[in-house]
Amino acid sequence: MGRGRVQLKRIENKINRQVTFSKRRAGLLKKAHEISVLCDAEVALIVFSHKGKLFEYSTDSCMEKILERYERYSYAERQLVAPDSELQGNWSLEYNRLKTKIELLQRNHRHYMGEDLESLSLKEIQNLEQQLDTALKHIRSRKLMMEFWLLQNQLMYESISELQRKEKAIQEQNTMLAKQIKEKEKTLAQQAQWGQQNGNAGPSTVPTFMLPQPPPCLNIGGAYQEEGAEMRRNDLELTLEPIYSTHLGCFAA
Repeated sequence: MGRGRVQLKRIENKINRQVTFSKRRAGLLKKAHEISVLCDAEVALIVFSHKGKLFEYSTDSCMEKILERYERYSYAERQLVAPDSELQGNWSLEYNRLKTKIELLQRNHRHYMGEDLESLSLKEIQNLEQQLDTALKHIRSRKLMMEFWLLQNQLMYESISELQRKEKAIQEQNTMLAKQIKEKEKTLAQQAQWGQQNGNAGPSTVPTFMLPQPPPCLNIGGAYQEEGAEMRRNDLELTLEPIYSTHLGCFAA
């Protein structure tokens, strides 16, 4: 036997009403998440309890973007169908919407700064903590990217400085080599000019220090032997001269 249809009406018991609200709220949030995942839809859910506490759910895009999209769409719809008499009312609604948005941003800013947290529930504090953790991770990742970018620029600057230093050294070396080449070409041109002048004037005009000098020749078998024999004869005459003088003195006596 199936269950009968339950009549929808306000629950008078406060405890039962609070329990039912908690259960139905969790189921509603679950269904909103399921439809956003299954159908790839942007879902924004806002629930206020009978005590005025806010419960909200939004897809990957934040709640503010979804609400702004809704306001633009509904405003365009109203502009198409609304007469001119309702324009003043639309401006009033726009003013109230912007005022509410500013108050919401100010409240969120106070919560991010750690102020007015007494009015938040445990779930809202957990959501706020998650948002702060996400923002902190994002800031750290941006900091790491900035440090990596600065390090990369520093390495690039050092590489450019090293290349400039090498370029300067190569330019100085090229200048020195070009100077040496010019001096060498000048020397060769002078030598070629001297050669042409020497060829036109004859061999008598060539300086003696530029002519090759013949090596000294030693006549070992001829003049050297004759000089040696003459020196021996001179020594022999000097040795025999006293002897001849003695003999001649004896014969004279």
